[in-house]
Amino acid sequence: MFQNLIALLLLVGNGLVTGVFFAVRVSVLPALATMPAGRYIETHRLLGKGYHPAMPAIVNATTLCAIGLAILTPDLVARLLLVGTVVALLVVQAVSHLGNVPLNRALTKIEPEHVPDDWDDPRPVWSRWHGLRTLAALVAMACSSTTAVVYV
Repeated sequence: MFQNLIALLLLVGNGLVTGVFFAVRVSVLPALATMPAGRYIETHRLLGKGYHPAMPAIVNATTLCAIGLAILTPDLVARLLLVGTVVALLVVQAVSHLGNVPLNRALTKIEPEHVPDDWDDPRPVWSRWHGLRTLAALVAMACSSTTAVVYV
């Protein structure tokens, strides 16, 4: 029963992460790409206020669920799938912390009303980093879902 609860929490967390990243990829990023620089910076900041406290906590909790389930699971294939989940979620965290977060911080130093003429627009780079972590979240979701459906 305890393993089922952890598996449920793993799937809910994984689903939240993957769903949010997918929504950002297919809807938010295209909308941000059409905005003038100042409006983009202001909107990016507003969006970040909601994502930053919640998403790292959800990714960390989901990773802990995958680790816990891997420890408790006696089946080797299930354990390997859960290790794949953990690795993919660590990629999500690494990309977020090393790729997206530094770009987010750089945007806080620019006043939306006074964007310099030589501003290096971070949207294309941010989008590529986000695409990588979205792919990693999808891999984690596939691994954890397979484990839950077949082995738990």
